[in-house]
Amino acid sequence: MALPDDTTDDASDDDDEPVASRLVTHQLTVDPAGAGERIDALIAATLSELSRAQVQRLIDGAQIRLNGAVVAKPGQRVRAGDAITVDVPPAEPVAVAAEDPLGHPRGTLVNALLFHCTDLSGIGGALRPGIVHRLDKDTSGAIVAAKSDRAHAALAAAFAAKSRGEPGGILREYLGITAPAPPATTGTLRTLHGRHPTDRKRFSSKVATGKPAVTHWTVVEPLAGAALVRFRLETGRTHQIRVHAADHGFALLGDPLYGRTPRPLAPAAAALGRQALHAAVLELDHPITGARLRLEAPLPDDLTRALSQLRATRSST
Repeated sequence: MALPDDTTDDASDDDDEPVASRLVTHQLTVDPAGAGERIDALIAATLSELSRAQVQRLIDGAQIRLNGAVVAKPGQRVRAGDAITVDVPPAEPVAVAAEDPLGHPRGTLVNALLFHCTDLSGIGGALRPGIVHRLDKDTSGAIVAAKSDRAHAALAAAFAAKSRGEPGGILREYLGITAPAPPATTGTLRTLHGRHPTDRKRFSSKVATGKPAVTHWTVVEPLAGAALVRFRLETGRTHQIRVHAADHGFALLGDPLYGRTPRPLAPAAAALGRQALHAAVLELDHPITGARLRLEAPLPDDLTRALSQLRATRSST
């Protein structure tokens, strides 16, 4: 057996996650009775909330350490006095908008998705199993993951075509709060898109060479010194909406890379703590049946609160 030493909450921030996950860390020490046991069996017996299969997925995700070293094999034997660290993702990390049942697939977002979704495609490898596309760090909203290799390949091809700007296929709409409002109620930006010439963390639409990028926008609601805007992507470049909005004078509220928050909007931006961007709609053809699917993600609480603050400011002026 192993004796639980401690359990802690650990706020971690992974660039592959739209929002930082909170891990629960368990510290275990192997007692003499547990010497010689397989590490997966020992952990499952000690931590009743985990099954052997869940322990296996934690090992696959490099979330179990033995004496400080990442455990690679579930069958690794332990010795008395060994220290085991187990990082367990939160209980409800993702909301599933739509899910197809699957017979008996093999393989399984990093941390939480790996742990809680047991039957995703393995194409993305251990670090990105089933992940077909991604959202910018701290952008909330809808994301799709594949539950079979066949579906993964088809979806990856569809997203690649979308990135190139090919017609049809995938529709991606975002809601964002810009500060200030765009110069018109609707518009389209067609530019090149490439690395910023002096800052490698950023991208720019003001480049001499790059890939084509097209973003359509519509103002949904005027606000005090800002606006709620719907963006539709015709291409899918990294940071595309954030770059287009900032380079053309209406950066996203709270954007740490591309925005400068006007002083009157600082409280709303501070309450939000991230760029005000949300992937609201994802529409695509089912990779197996061809049926058209529309996934809608409601605005999260932080964006809803920011909107409420801005509406209150507008009504008082």
